[in-house]
Amino acid sequence: MTTMQQTATGSERGGSRYVGGWPKIGIRPAIDGRRRGIRESLEDQTMGMARATADLLSANLRYPDGRAVECVVPASCIGGVVEAAQAADLFQREGVGVSITVTPCWCYGSETMDMDPRTPKAVWGFNGTERPGAVYLAAVLAGHTQKGLPAFGIYGHDVQDAGDASVPPDVAEKLLRFARAGLAVAIMRGKSYLSLGGTSMGIAGSIVDQGFFERYLGMRVEAVDMSEITRRIEEGIYDHSEFERALAWTRATCTEGSDLNPAREQRSRQQKDTDWETVVKMTLIARDLMVGNRRLAEAGFGEEALGRNAVLGGFQGQRQWTDHSPNGDYSEAILNSSFDWDGVRAPYLFATENDSLNGASMMLGYLLTNTAQVFADVRTYWSPEAVKRVTGHTLDGRAAGGVIHLINSGSCTLDATGQMERDGRPVMKPYWEIHEDEARRCLAATTWYPSVTGYFRGGGFSSQFVTRGGMPATMCRISLVHGVGPVLQLAQGWTVDLPPEVHSILDQRTNPTWPTHWFVPDVTGEGAFRDVYAVMSNWGANHCAMSYGHIGPDLLSLASLLRIPVNMHNVSPEKVFRPSAWTSLGTADAEGADFRACDTFGPLYGRP
Repeated sequence: MTTMQQTATGSERGGSRYVGGWPKIGIRPAIDGRRRGIRESLEDQTMGMARATADLLSANLRYPDGRAVECVVPASCIGGVVEAAQAADLFQREGVGVSITVTPCWCYGSETMDMDPRTPKAVWGFNGTERPGAVYLAAVLAGHTQKGLPAFGIYGHDVQDAGDASVPPDVAEKLLRFARAGLAVAIMRGKSYLSLGGTSMGIAGSIVDQGFFERYLGMRVEAVDMSEITRRIEEGIYDHSEFERALAWTRATCTEGSDLNPAREQRSRQQKDTDWETVVKMTLIARDLMVGNRRLAEAGFGEEALGRNAVLGGFQGQRQWTDHSPNGDYSEAILNSSFDWDGVRAPYLFATENDSLNGASMMLGYLLTNTAQVFADVRTYWSPEAVKRVTGHTLDGRAAGGVIHLINSGSCTLDATGQMERDGRPVMKPYWEIHEDEARRCLAATTWYPSVTGYFRGGGFSSQFVTRGGMPATMCRISLVHGVGPVLQLAQGWTVDLPPEVHSILDQRTNPTWPTHWFVPDVTGEGAFRDVYAVMSNWGANHCAMSYGHIGPDLLSLASLLRIPVNMHNVSPEKVFRPSAWTSLGTADAEGADFRACDTFGPLYGRP
């Protein structure tokens, strides 16, 4: 595959992006510990299950840098407490962050179970008739529930023969779903949210709640005043050679649009040229603040070279910054994209308006998919009647019930143009799959308009494009509820195309200098998904994160691991996969049971 140069952070930026290695998945082969023929007869089958599980996960899952996920399998099976302790010691030394116990037989539950309270855990009990793997599964899950250590239970739909070493498709689906969610939990743990600035325009999500990040995500918040950007620009604390390279790339690939501001409010050509230089420097500095840059140490700025070990950042911008300096739209869009002047690389998650809750939502989607994330306003519901009245056009196809206009000036990844393809269809890809010409098409599809000076008095440039229709997508959002804590909502659906003339009329009523995504959720005819209007009406905040693909089932599993209840989703019941303890809190009302379970077991990293 011909690709642009691929770098995790760029070789000149210092290798690994974050402190420490990626978490591994520990596979725990549990066995009946009784000797004199019982354990001996089960060793090969049990270890075979463990190796098959490890092979499945390593073949299908990747870390954010594109490397295959690593699994750790103990040298011997776990038949009792000593071998469980030996496995735990091995996992600690190997950096295991997720555990999966597998067995074809009866084992001693409380003696063999994973007791680490912070490790996401699942148990696969083999559905066979020769030995009671299902009995152990039920017994050990009861133990997990009783001890307050929820675990996911995996049990194949069909009976397998004892000699069948395959992993059934339904089992594989659950193993992979759990592993994706568990790895997301383990990867974010110990990382930082970089808050550049404070509250933007009174937006609740930018009132950064450090307790939420600490207790629910296992992260810290690093608060840095926006004046730090000014200091670094004025004192030249950035890689000057990279700046020249980045500026040349920007001038060559980022098409500047016409200035749509009234003539008296337009900035001069000299001001715009200076703005381009400033926004490129802002981009370098924001990235360096997040993850560091060893080139700064070489220039004598050792402290600044370290960064903040941030997996996620946010920039307040409005209005204390944007009233006098160029806005952050270019920086946010380029950081969130899967490419820049050094070629294809993993995106840097960065939330506009410092909406930390939307940023956290983007992070969940990213860690589950390894693809760039869309940040957008949930701006307008256009009913079929309203579209007909304004444009004369009758919506049809997926859009027949109306569309939601997702649009925002800020940090929308250019990956969302839809210019990447797989089998002739628009997609968003992990960076290691992106071809050079796909990145070029994303850039070519984007126009950078001088910012609307009514909003951004200090100038800057806003990206504009229209996302191609036909992509499966999932909107999600974390919100904080007084007395409850965080809740998550999500809506699976599709991007859609509108005729260009229809889009133009609707877009002109909002802001034609910003990127647009026309989104239609999958509706069910009931509740919050009764119709498209109901989805818009029940959305809990002004922003959403949008991921490529229908990742609702994975988000539900991840939310349960983090003890964040889900108050709105359109995932079909058979795809909902949560810890077995959730059924002990009720089966007739799954949504209510989710709230009760999250409250009962509490935040993963402790209550306040």
